[in-house]
Amino acid sequence: MDNQSCIKTITGVVIGDPAGVGPEVVVKAMCDKSLSLDGRHLLIGSASVVRRALETCGFDAEVKPVSGPGEVAHEPGILHVLDPEGLPATAFPLGSDSVAAGHAVASWMDTAIELACKGAIDALVMAPISSGSFKLAGQRSRSVSPVVGESYLLIFSGPLRVAHLTDHVPLVSVSGLITADLITSALLQLDGAMQSWGMEQRRIGVAGFNAHANGPEDREQIAPGVERARALGVNASGPDSPDAVFRRCIEGRYDMVLAMYHDQGHIAVKTWGFSGNCVLMLGPPYLFLSVAHGTAYDIVGTGQADPSMLHAALVTASSLARGRGLTM
Repeated sequence: MDNQSCIKTITGVVIGDPAGVGPEVVVKAMCDKSLSLDGRHLLIGSASVVRRALETCGFDAEVKPVSGPGEVAHEPGILHVLDPEGLPATAFPLGSDSVAAGHAVASWMDTAIELACKGAIDALVMAPISSGSFKLAGQRSRSVSPVVGESYLLIFSGPLRVAHLTDHVPLVSVSGLITADLITSALLQLDGAMQSWGMEQRRIGVAGFNAHANGPEDREQIAPGVERARALGVNASGPDSPDAVFRRCIEGRYDMVLAMYHDQGHIAVKTWGFSGNCVLMLGPPYLFLSVAHGTAYDIVGTGQADPSMLHAALVTASSLARGRGLTM
């Protein structure tokens, strides 16, 4: 696409828990001239908190309050902020969970999701939030955490891209959740998403569940599920030995790996390339990306927070929204 089409793309960015490093990594990614970003970005959160983060990180960008995405222009050096409540940074002491932070982030997420569902923004990126603040405020976390089916967590680090069949499930329960129908459904949804993102090659390696992909789940559920997906046009292979499938993706033999459970995929990705990975939730009716780190209360306010994951999420969101595939 040309530069004009890139400029039209707009990503909503929830600044994360105001007491954590979320605002800091957001402003670092947005302001660091060594980090390449295109398109337009609408920050959603407290303008006062964004100013505090800019001061902490030593950037002199201007904070420009706006009332919606329509007011966001492509203006270098200006951060456009949609601030629904106008809360001051002093309402959120750094480094600790609070009721105020939980309520604020819930409101910001609701605003962002509404804009995404209406198509007012092309993608949504969420900086790290605190589940502790959500619990104190009596809020249900807006961070989608799929257990099994319909929504799938994907994590990317360079050439290694991993989707998870199940997530945050006790390992003892995973075996009973792996069914041929679920394997087929996940592969169809994953292939469809990859196609919509502009990925011409969609070679999906399916990790086995047992060592060397040699067990009852592999033979009776995973293999038949893969075969059904192949019959429906999906370029899937497996079950592949889980101690080799991720390396094969890194080497370019696969474009995506379907892992069976959380740690099977996360350990591989975070060992291969922890800094600069990012997370995508497949299932919501809009592009929704986040990061694989938390609020880092121990270093908040020091300016040390690493923005590489947030930067990767922003670049990936823009690329997928424009149908350019995974360019990281």
